[in-house]
Amino acid sequence: MNVSPANYRKALVMAAIVAALSAVTGCHKKDKAVNPATLGPAPVSAPAPTATLTADPAAIDVGQSVVLNWRTTNATSVTIDGIGEVPANGTQTVSPSTSTDFHLTAKGDGGSTEANVRVTVRVPQAPSAGNGEGDMGSEAAFHQNVKDVFFDYDSYDLRPDAQSSAQTAASYLNSHPAIKIVIGGYCDDRGSAEYNLALGENRANAAKTALVNAGVAASRIRVISYGKEKQFCTEENESCWQQNRRAQFSLDR
Repeated sequence: MNVSPANYRKALVMAAIVAALSAVTGCHKKDKAVNPATLGPAPVSAPAPTATLTADPAAIDVGQSVVLNWRTTNATSVTIDGIGEVPANGTQTVSPSTSTDFHLTAKGDGGSTEANVRVTVRVPQAPSAGNGEGDMGSEAAFHQNVKDVFFDYDSYDLRPDAQSSAQTAASYLNSHPAIKIVIGGYCDDRGSAEYNLALGENRANAAKTALVNAGVAASRIRVISYGKEKQFCTEENESCWQQNRRAQFSLDR
C-alpha cells in the first residue's frame, strides 16, 4: 500500500502523542490500602465514678453523734461539704447541731458523681409559758382545782355534783401533766371493815374512771382504800357521815 508523505507524518505525530500519554499514566501510583491491624487498639474511655453516702443513725437528739459512711469507685478526688477532702472510702463521726444535708462529690478520669444524705437533729422545744408542762404547780392551786368528791350512802356512783368536780379536776390535771395523784376511798363507820374496804376501793376507782374518761392518763393515778379506818368526822349524824363518804385527791409525791 502506498502512503503519501503527508499521511505518514500524521501517523508519526499520533504515535508520539499516544506514547506520551502512556508514559504519564504509567507514572501514577495507586495509594496503598490502610491495614487496621497496624493502627493498634482504639482508645478506651475511663469508667465513670460511683459513690454512696449513708448516716447511722439518720436521726439524733441535739448533742448526739452520727457516723457518716461513704464508698466510691473510679474516683481520684472525693470531698464532703463541710468536711473537706476525704479518702475514697471511709467513715467519720460528726455531731451536727441542726438538721443537715451532707453532700459528697467524687471526681475521676471518667467524670464526676454526687451522693447525699440527710441527718435530722431533734431539738427539744421549750414549753410555752403557762402551759404547765413539767410544772407541779402549788399545792394550794391543786386543792383549789382538784376537789374531793362525795357519795351517797352505800353507793359508789358519781352524783352530778361529783361528775362536775371530776371534770374540773381533769382540766387542771391535763394542763399540768407532771402531776401524779393518789385517790383515797373513804366510808362512814357503819358496816364491817371488810365491806367498807371494798366500798372505798370502788369509790376511788369510780373517781379514777371519771378522770381517765376526761383525758387524764391512767398511769398518773394511783388508788387506795381506807374503808372506815380513817374518819374525817366522828359524830354520829348524817352530816358527819356524808363527810366520810368520799374519794379524796392528793398529790402523789
